[in-house]
Amino acid sequence: MSYQEKRSIVYIFNILLITGIYWWYAFHFQSEEVIYSTEEFSVWGKIILFMIPAQIVITIITQIIFSIVNTVATREEIPTITDERDKLIDLKSIRNAYTVFMIGVVLSMIPVVMDKPLYVMFNLLIGCLLLAQFVWSASQFYFYRRGY
Repeated sequence: MSYQEKRSIVYIFNILLITGIYWWYAFHFQSEEVIYSTEEFSVWGKIILFMIPAQIVITIITQIIFSIVNTVATREEIPTITDERDKLIDLKSIRNAYTVFMIGVVLSMIPVVMDKPLYVMFNLLIGCLLLAQFVWSASQFYFYRRGY
């Protein structure tokens, strides 16, 4: 398995970990009175602002651990050179992720139009963002595995 395939698997693990932390923080840690109160914007803004640095820190830590473990296990250095194939795979993966995210943004507006609570829209937006990241990593893994 190539380094890029292993890195994609680590990103998928990372996204699943972040998703679990989000669900725990948003629904277990926060009380129902606060989530469903009139201060919804404030609460969901705090949750999103908490998740951004948490995602950055978790991603950095998992990538450092992955690099160390991969270097020790395989005795190979991290590839620093990217060719046209790597760039093409990355562009196709980003295209897939943006498509999923934009569909999710449009779908998240439907509950607002139907007068559903605001937390439904926020959950759909965050869920679609996490799903787009998952699609990006899975697409990279698929394209590297396919050799395209």
